Amino acid sequence: MSKLVFHCGSEQEQMALGGCLARAFAGRPLSIYLDGDLGAGKTTLVRGYLRGLGYQGSVRSPTYTLVEPYPLQDMTVYHLDLYRLADPEELEFLGGREIFAGNHQVLVEWPEKGADWLPEPDLHLRLGYQDSGRQLEVSCKVADCERLRSHCEAFLAEAGL
Repeated sequence: MSKLVFHCGSEQEQMALGGCLARAFAGRPLSIYLDGDLGAGKTTLVRGYLRGLGYQGSVRSPTYTLVEPYPLQDMTVYHLDLYRLADPEELEFLGGREIFAGNHQVLVEWPEKGADWLPEPDLHLRLGYQDSGRQLEVSCKVADCERLRSHCEAFLAEAGL
């Protein structure tokens, strides 16, 4: 596994980073796990991710519903928030097996709540606080990290961030 670190000084930058993540892996089945304290910006990053794929509708946190599907032209993106999950086996009742086995992109907040049930992620994101904003550490396979690095450097420069 390889690591990349990004710094976001504002919500706008965090949304832009989510957008470049999405564009780097658009059209490819993918699982992304997001770790971070409450308020670290996990849902903000997901909102930017969905906007980066062209989704224009409302993006809300699935804190109470646990799963929010976002149908797009070529695939569905699922946003899971497992914070309120009492037992990892509940994922079975939420359609987890079908979600992870399908041609989908899946973004999971609080993946530790699904420990031993969830498959290994393609990307693991850790969001944390910094004095001047947020830090995002991405763990991924070397080829995925290289793809992400090249794509996000160009995207962030183009966006003026």
